[in-house]
Amino acid sequence: MDEVVRQIRLALRGMWLHRWLGVAVAWVVGIVAGLAIFMTPDKYGASARIYVDTDSVLRPLLAGLVVQGNTEQKIAILSRTLISRPNVEKLVRMADLDLGLKSPKEKEALIDHVIDTVKIKSIGRDNLYLIEYQDAVPETARKVVSSLTTIFVESGLGGNQNDSDSARKFIEDQIKVYQKKLEEAESRLKQFRLENLEAQLDSEKDGGGRLNDLNAQLNQARLELREAENAKASLRRQILGSGESSGEGIIAVPEIDNRIDAMKQGLDVLLQRFTDDHPDVRGARRVIKELEEQKRREIESRRKQAAGNASSLVNSDSVSPQLKAALVAVESQIASLRARVAEYESRYARTVGSVKRLPEIESQYAQLNRDYGTIKKNYDDLVQRRESVAISEGMSTVSSVAEFRLIDPPRVSPRPVAPNRSVLLPLAFLAALVAGFLTSFLAYQVRPTFSDARTLREITGLPLLGSVSRFPSMTEKLKARKEKVRLYGGVGSLALVYVVAILMSLIMVSRAV
Repeated sequence: MDEVVRQIRLALRGMWLHRWLGVAVAWVVGIVAGLAIFMTPDKYGASARIYVDTDSVLRPLLAGLVVQGNTEQKIAILSRTLISRPNVEKLVRMADLDLGLKSPKEKEALIDHVIDTVKIKSIGRDNLYLIEYQDAVPETARKVVSSLTTIFVESGLGGNQNDSDSARKFIEDQIKVYQKKLEEAESRLKQFRLENLEAQLDSEKDGGGRLNDLNAQLNQARLELREAENAKASLRRQILGSGESSGEGIIAVPEIDNRIDAMKQGLDVLLQRFTDDHPDVRGARRVIKELEEQKRREIESRRKQAAGNASSLVNSDSVSPQLKAALVAVESQIASLRARVAEYESRYARTVGSVKRLPEIESQYAQLNRDYGTIKKNYDDLVQRRESVAISEGMSTVSSVAEFRLIDPPRVSPRPVAPNRSVLLPLAFLAALVAGFLTSFLAYQVRPTFSDARTLREITGLPLLGSVSRFPSMTEKLKARKEKVRLYGGVGSLALVYVVAILMSLIMVSRAV
């Protein structure tokens, strides 16, 4: 600590040797700073206060019906982004600040100056905003604040309208897209239903029950066909019997016919219990086919033996006309029944195929229904949102969601707000003193002196034999005292000049009121 004090004392002694240089620098800095402060033109401040009322009566009434954004957040963002370059360019034109500008560079510099000078402040949490601007011309400051207030209000109102227009256009474009998708989905669904109409009917009527009905109808038709064939065989036997009585040789194989009839009756019984694919049914039909083939071969053999008979006894005059007519009717009935059986078999096969494809068809139909339902839901949502936007636009025309109220119109302060000379002048005086002090210290560092023996020994590194004290005479003491008086007088004169300057600035401000 003692060493620090010693170093400070040495520095002060060295600076004392360069005191007049420090005083001169202090005077120069003080005069330059004072002139700069007094030559700076006065600036007048203009301000306006705007209140944004977001508590609209319609908002709670239309909750859930219209799209309502966070109005407070929008206004806050608007206030922060209002001082943008396009808005400032518009502000310069509205306030006639660009009059007299000769080059684009001057205009760009003016725009940058306005951006740096204009201030928009939020006062508390009550949506109250303060707009401020300073200029050397009071009327210019008022015009700038007035124009900026107009831009602020127009941006708040126009932004909502632009948002509504953009939202409506986007929603209408999406509605057109989804309307086309909906029509395509409806067309696919309609085409699928037309292509699979029979399968849908089967699903509605229970495919299993329909198969049972068709199987019963098919078996009934087959039974009627076999009965007709049996009737035909009986008529043929009767005709053969009448032919034998007439003495002509109609070829007949009654033993094989009896076996065929017995097998057909057994087949009828089996078909009442089983389907056509049952092994017993297939075996019975195979036996019947073999018996019919055996009968055909037997008839051919006997026909060769009865070569003398040129025509069939059936066509002989000895056959009863009633038997002929009955035989023709039975043959016609057999042809009709065969056509019916073929139709039922075709229906049965188609129904079996439809029933087998029914799960796949239902899956595809469900997928188409899901796609259609999703598209229809999105389409309905878009239509509902379009109506919400329309209601929102109607609400904005009746009553604005955010109402801008001008609490304090643009007003210019009667006295200059800048520069604040009563504050700047004392600061300039302190700056002058600091400049003089630093100048003396730097001069001491450049041209150091030795104030005691210890410093001399430390710097030279040579042994010191001793030191001789010097006592000043009365003349030297008087001279030193005068030097101090002149020093204090120089510093005091500078202080007095600044005091006078401060008083003058206060008088100028009071006269401006």
